[in-house]
Amino acid sequence: MHQAVPQDYQGAALPQLLAEHARTYATRTALVHGDRRLTYRELNRRVDRVAGGLTLRGIRPGDRVIVQLPTVPEFVITVYALMRAGALPVFVPTSHRADEIGYLAHTTEAAAYIGPSVHHGFDHAKMAAEISHDNPRLRRAFTHDGPEGVQGGFATSPSGCLFFPLRSVDAPSDPDRRYDPNDVAFFLLSEGSTSAPKLVPRTHNDYAYQTRAAAEVIGLGPEDVYLAALPAESNFAFGCPGIVGTLATGGTVVLIDDPGPADAFRMIETEKVTVTSLVPAVAQLWLDTFRNGQYSLSSLRLIQIGGARLRPERAARIQQAFDCRLQQVFGMAEGLLCLTHLSDTDDVIHHTQGRPLSPGDEIRITDSDGTDVPAGTPGQLWTRGPYTLRGYYKAPDENTRAFTPDGFYKTDHIARLTEDDNLVIEGRMEADSGLASPGNPHAETVMSED
Repeated sequence: MHQAVPQDYQGAALPQLLAEHARTYATRTALVHGDRRLTYRELNRRVDRVAGGLTLRGIRPGDRVIVQLPTVPEFVITVYALMRAGALPVFVPTSHRADEIGYLAHTTEAAAYIGPSVHHGFDHAKMAAEISHDNPRLRRAFTHDGPEGVQGGFATSPSGCLFFPLRSVDAPSDPDRRYDPNDVAFFLLSEGSTSAPKLVPRTHNDYAYQTRAAAEVIGLGPEDVYLAALPAESNFAFGCPGIVGTLATGGTVVLIDDPGPADAFRMIETEKVTVTSLVPAVAQLWLDTFRNGQYSLSSLRLIQIGGARLRPERAARIQQAFDCRLQQVFGMAEGLLCLTHLSDTDDVIHHTQGRPLSPGDEIRITDSDGTDVPAGTPGQLWTRGPYTLRGYYKAPDENTRAFTPDGFYKTDHIARLTEDDNLVIEGRMEADSGLASPGNPHAETVMSED
């Protein structure tokens, strides 16, 4: 539907790129979680073994697999292992319950579920067993830290779904597997104003490009330490440049399951974190706590803020309190990524969401008739580019509504462009009304007031 920019693509699948990173940065630390540390070589080897174990337990190329893991090393390992096995991970927040998971299992015809046994008091294994009753294709579940009572073997639910502890998934993988980098690598969930989530297919090429280009914007390198404080399955934490971008540059990823100041500040001080990503509400918690001076956060050089509107006065306070650069980020699972640059003035950083990531990104701001409006005038944001989706998965009616014949994706965001072409997100369109809704509740992509 739109013309990609093939010269910007690396022409390799994400699991192939991880193997290359492991050869280049073999003994450097790739992942940190609590006291656990994995080098690049160890990470790649574990991905290999889990990929082989998943294949041994019936996961086949092309299978869709729901991944609902918290921000732990197993999330990174499992996602890369599924891709290495040729399967397609479907990223799902740990907060989703039976209604959402059942809908996604049905829509994707998922062959397996991978999640925690119990997380924050909720029994995910029990939920998976119940969902498998209504989804006959879902015949396997792999649980982190369980299920209880299963040590290295498997259990069977009443529906016939086989349960395996994730720690038991281990076997040699296929060293000769070939990949097409233009194939879908995984699915993200849209975070729009409709009730049912839409599935966003991301290809190896487009995501590798997004993460590499975003890493270049902030000068990410081998000496950087990225704190994944937000959920790993979010586009923001996974790839703006996030986890994938950090691994591509030889840096270290620190994973925490709670973005609150207590855990975050301790890990920033201990691991000398240089970059992290926050939503404004979490940034405010950090501001409120940082004043006590218990921890040294002097290693921080950049805080990215996205997911909701950041008031200019709060942006200034964050920059001053943490004595580091601030970057505003507007990103969508669907693809478009806008960022302020480190060289931008404070006025641009405090008041805008910056410029599109790629020279191949095209932006239109239109009125209700689809006519472009002048700079400074709010309207509906349309976009197309080398890493923006070409259509939602199994959603023909939505695709007819959301895409123009020449490939522009008609977002539900109200935006305007400044005279120097920086984007300002004003709110979201209310369903079927065409009206802006600046106060709309939001997830990753809604720019409501924080």
